[in-house]
Amino acid sequence: MRTRYQGIPASDGIAVAPLFILEASAPAVEERHDVSVTAEQSRLQAAIEQTKAELQTLFETAKEKMGAENAQIFTAHLQILEDPEFAGAIANTIDAQSVNAEFAVTTVANQLVAVFEQMEDEYLRQRASDIKDVSQRLLSHVQGVSRTSLAELQSPVVLAAEDLTPSDTVVLDKNLVKAFITDVGGKTSHSAIMARSLGIPAVVGLGPITHSLVSGTTVMVNGFTGEVIVDPTPDEQAEFAASIERHAAAEEQLKALVNEPSVTTDGRQVEVGGNIGSPQDLAAVLENGGEGVGLFRSEFLYMNRTAAPTEEEQFEAYRQVAAGLNGRPVVIRTLDVGGDKEIPYLDLPAERNPFLGYRAIRVCLDRTELFQTQLRAILRASHYGNIKMMFPMISNITEIRRAKQVLEEVKADLRRNAIPFDEHLEVGIMIEIPAAAVAADLLAKEVDFFSIGTNDLIQYTMACDRMNEQISHLYQPYHPAILRLVKWVIDGAHRHGKWVGMCGEMAGDLTATPILLGLGLDEFSMSAKSILKVRQAIRNLSYEQAQKLAETALAEESEEAVLALVEAWHTKQ
Repeated sequence: MRTRYQGIPASDGIAVAPLFILEASAPAVEERHDVSVTAEQSRLQAAIEQTKAELQTLFETAKEKMGAENAQIFTAHLQILEDPEFAGAIANTIDAQSVNAEFAVTTVANQLVAVFEQMEDEYLRQRASDIKDVSQRLLSHVQGVSRTSLAELQSPVVLAAEDLTPSDTVVLDKNLVKAFITDVGGKTSHSAIMARSLGIPAVVGLGPITHSLVSGTTVMVNGFTGEVIVDPTPDEQAEFAASIERHAAAEEQLKALVNEPSVTTDGRQVEVGGNIGSPQDLAAVLENGGEGVGLFRSEFLYMNRTAAPTEEEQFEAYRQVAAGLNGRPVVIRTLDVGGDKEIPYLDLPAERNPFLGYRAIRVCLDRTELFQTQLRAILRASHYGNIKMMFPMISNITEIRRAKQVLEEVKADLRRNAIPFDEHLEVGIMIEIPAAAVAADLLAKEVDFFSIGTNDLIQYTMACDRMNEQISHLYQPYHPAILRLVKWVIDGAHRHGKWVGMCGEMAGDLTATPILLGLGLDEFSMSAKSILKVRQAIRNLSYEQAQKLAETALAEESEEAVLALVEAWHTKQ
């Protein structure tokens, strides 16, 4: 029977295919006390080692398919497995209650999941699914049973599940899974993030629909709008088919722009590049016509390991990217850890407000040996390409001067040892703290460029955690305060002849493109998949008209008014 559902659009795209419902794996577990505690501990430890090996394999698979950043999900799973609150608690339960390992795993997992599911923060609530995922994997090894593998699908389907774990998602075959829909989840859930990375249309948060649907039923999924239609009418199927053809044609048309400049109809040329976390991510940027890398998140080189990368390891990673770009620029952000980026071996202190605490440049200026090693690697690699360097989380001029002082000391050492590097390497800073934005004209005298990190700039300016659904409505990229800060930063830099890029999510948002262009932004950097769409938008814009739009937007009184203005402007174009 035809039914229409509305969920949360989590990944763009449209698909029609028979439904395949993934049954939740729930192995029966009984509580047993007629066991040897020693034997149960041995079974648990063996299962933990098997799970670790499996997660490491999944990490490598995810890294190859979706890049280093998304693969970090499995690093987090390994950390859960090694956390005393998880593995330690399971072992303690076996000892304390003299129970079988299966029961101990299930008991501890249920307790932890319940704690996370009751948290107010949406992001933390979503982490309950990670604990479930790790627990199910560990339980299957304790029981010695095989998990259902989606890799065994034989024909195209729309996949439906209560939720998809990261390890379910990473093995999806794009040729067979045309889309997926889930009962739960939001835009920040791991399955949503990974769906976007894989390019699979997805709608999440549909409610308990998997209990009312039947496998084999035809389903249409619109990942742009969040609409899902079960058993559609012939007219609706025809409408969807036409939409699929239009989107496919648009994607094909975009490929023609791979080698074209990002220039407006009246001749203003800007740079459109990509963001990466490892050398492996560079291929996608080049395939989509990136004119450079506007953000190399170097912190990912430090993750999923037990000690910091050596100077040689870092040098080779930076050299590979610089050489691969063949003269095009790469902006390497120095180590940005702390906040939500935990690296256990750095042993950063626990803090009440980590986002306002000991992180990024603050850590580097305090642990100069760590900082110097990275700077040496970046400088050495600069001999092999067009590398630029920028410091994150700058809040005042003193931090810039101290960072540059360390940089000069490293340069002097390289010169003494006759090690070549680019003597003219440009040095910039991230603008992500309101204080730095307001003082942009002062800071511009100290550096060669700015890169605006909109994700943090918006959160700090609006005092809003974007992952907290209770206040997420305050995360407003188009708030006049944000637009005025961006304008202030650009004007402050241009006044001193410096260029300004943007590497936050706003840079890849097509709604923002005409405003940012009109405000005078020089460089846009984003996920590889967004490059051609933004380039196409820029090539269809008049810089003069974009300037007028931006000027009007700055005078609006609210985000809603700005969005209405942009919508009306597009209608007239």
